[in-house]
Amino acid sequence: MNINLTLIGQIIAFAVFVAFCMKFVWPPLINAMQERAKKIADGLDAANRAERDLKLAQEKAMSQLRDAKEQAAQIIEQANKRASQIIDEAKDSARQEGDRLKVAAQAEIDQEVNRANVESSAMVNLAYSSWANWSRSASCFATSIEVSRIFAAPATAR
Repeated sequence: MNINLTLIGQIIAFAVFVAFCMKFVWPPLINAMQERAKKIADGLDAANRAERDLKLAQEKAMSQLRDAKEQAAQIIEQANKRASQIIDEAKDSARQEGDRLKVAAQAEIDQEVNRANVESSAMVNLAYSSWANWSRSASCFATSIEVSRIFAAPATAR
């Protein structure tokens, strides 16, 4: 009987111990485990959010990088077009300036030719008038020489 009574005493002590543990020890342990599980779940959620945010940030950075590259390519293309346009404008301007200089040079050449023609005409006129004056004076001189011969000759020869 001792065994039965000891067994019943152990069962009662165990039941009291279980009741005591369920009343005073178990709730704080459960709360600590629940808080720990909640912290772990929050940490996992935060890690997932951080991973999603990282992916979004990487996608956004890649998108911005692509946009920046496209914009840089457009700027370079516009700069090349503008450079070509400036070169074409410079060529046209140089061509126009060359044409203007050609026209001015041709006008100057024509003016010099006209001036040379006028000067040569004046020289020809001067030479002609000098020749005409000379020939008149030469004919006058020849006539005066003839008159002198006539009058200088002895009267008998006349």
